[in-house]
Amino acid sequence: MIITMENSLLPNALIYLTATVIAVPIAKRLGLGAVLGYLLAGIAIGPWGLRLISGVEDILHFSEFGVVLLLFVIGLELDPKRLWSMRRSIFGWGSAQMICVASLLFVVALGAGYDWKIGLIAALGLSLSSTAIALATLEERNLKSTTAGTAGFSILLFQDIAAIPMIAIIPFLGTLPATASTEEGWITAIKAIAVIGALVFGGRYLMRPVLRLIAKTDLREIFTAFALLLVIGIGLLMQSVGLSMALGTFLAGVLLADTEYRHALETDLEPFKGLLLGLFFTAVGMSIDFGVLLTQPLLIAALLAVFLTLKIGMLYLLSKFFGIPRGQQALFAFLLSQGGEFAFVVFGAAATAQIFSADTASLLIVVVALSMALTPLLLLIHDRIIQPLFRSERNRPDDRMEPQDNPVIIAGFGRFGQIVGRLLFANRIGVTVLDHDPDQVDLLRKFGFKVFYGNATRIDLLRSAGVARAKVLVVAIDDAEGSLALVDAVRREFPDLKILARARNVTHYYDLMDRGVTVIERETFEAALQLGRNVLREVGFGAFQARQAAMRFREYNIKSLHAVYPYYKDQEQYISLSAQAREELQQMIARDAEALRSERRNGWD
Repeated sequence: MIITMENSLLPNALIYLTATVIAVPIAKRLGLGAVLGYLLAGIAIGPWGLRLISGVEDILHFSEFGVVLLLFVIGLELDPKRLWSMRRSIFGWGSAQMICVASLLFVVALGAGYDWKIGLIAALGLSLSSTAIALATLEERNLKSTTAGTAGFSILLFQDIAAIPMIAIIPFLGTLPATASTEEGWITAIKAIAVIGALVFGGRYLMRPVLRLIAKTDLREIFTAFALLLVIGIGLLMQSVGLSMALGTFLAGVLLADTEYRHALETDLEPFKGLLLGLFFTAVGMSIDFGVLLTQPLLIAALLAVFLTLKIGMLYLLSKFFGIPRGQQALFAFLLSQGGEFAFVVFGAAATAQIFSADTASLLIVVVALSMALTPLLLLIHDRIIQPLFRSERNRPDDRMEPQDNPVIIAGFGRFGQIVGRLLFANRIGVTVLDHDPDQVDLLRKFGFKVFYGNATRIDLLRSAGVARAKVLVVAIDDAEGSLALVDAVRREFPDLKILARARNVTHYYDLMDRGVTVIERETFEAALQLGRNVLREVGFGAFQARQAAMRFREYNIKSLHAVYPYYKDQEQYISLSAQAREELQQMIARDAEALRSERRNGWD
């Protein structure tokens, strides 16, 4: 029995949820990723699988709302200032990607004998990438803050903007009369400008008071309902004037990013976003027309292979000009390699304008859908085959260096070592830096730092770095085991060298003390203490009072840390002393509070 969207919503929901609950965990367990799990679930229950659901077009249109919510939530994370700071990457990298990819595909289409109009629209449509797949992958892998993630997001945003004029020019290239279309195009453009202006004005001046009124009801479900109403309303308004719903809601999110309701909106919409995105990927899987694939398998395979090869190759080449680190260039290329959701709209409009035949449009739509389905597999190939090659590249031979003669050597130049090094450089203290990250080494050399690639635990490398003549060795290695190995190696060969070290936690702190290191800084302790001082200032403490309170706490913490040290390997004694330390801390806090009350009674600041 075939169930359609029209006659039964709940059975459809039951089938969709069952398929995803089964397929997605299995795909995740096999290391294939959630997106591929959704796609496989869609193929399984769709018209070319078990045929449990039809009406795929309706589901696809409804599920596109997941992409709309995704862009709104992303907009909430970008305030206008940050978005403005990204303008060069959005319009620079975005336009470069689209022009280069579309030009390459257009030339190939002309070489294959296609009409220039068909080649142009096909090239423009295929230059677009899937916002849903790329952004969902970035979130799933926590890659949004990487260089590849930032570049990918900027390009996707530009594509959403560029898709509008792309669709608008199609009627001018078609064989239908263009007069009405031209007039209609001008009217649509005026409407679009008016709607965007109203959206900017409303988001800037009207939404905050409205959200404040809704929040005063103190009903969470009403706030959630209004959040959904806001997104749906803006999306439909944008769609009514021929603009992208996702672009409109993204703009609305940006305008609300600097309000106090940002986090509440984001939290309320997050479950809907994830569920509808999953439905979108499932619908894409269901929409793959295996009938066209079965009738022309060799042609589709050839088109898909040529398309992916050309697009991945161009993206990889562009990644070098965008300054993306070598280890992320292949990931960037694979991430944007597929066709996008707007390609379905572009090719459908081209068929309506009689630029494409219906068969050509169907053929290209299948190629786009298959490219989307193959993206998780390409990323899997990247993870299993390509990325390990870059890891092995990190095992390149250590740099050969002329003997150095600086008073300070820093081992590890990550977030901790950089601060130490920059302070010393600023005060013109000679420093030799050793680091095991080749990308970091190459980057720092461009800025004139004397940095060498190599394993700092190697005694011959340390000798070349001038350890025999150095006054101080700063151990700032991220890995606790590597840090201890370095201290052991130096202690054996250079027992008199002064070692200052970074400790990641209390256990690491004690392990360093075991090795005779006396100057140790816990990487989060001082920063947390400084933040605590600021909090005290905000709640009414004077500057001197806040500083004294923080210093007393620091002194006591270090004192108790050293008091427990002789017993930290004796579990029972360690627990007993830790409990005693907590009691003493409570007593000290009580004494401090009483002293503070006494000072206030006496009128002291």
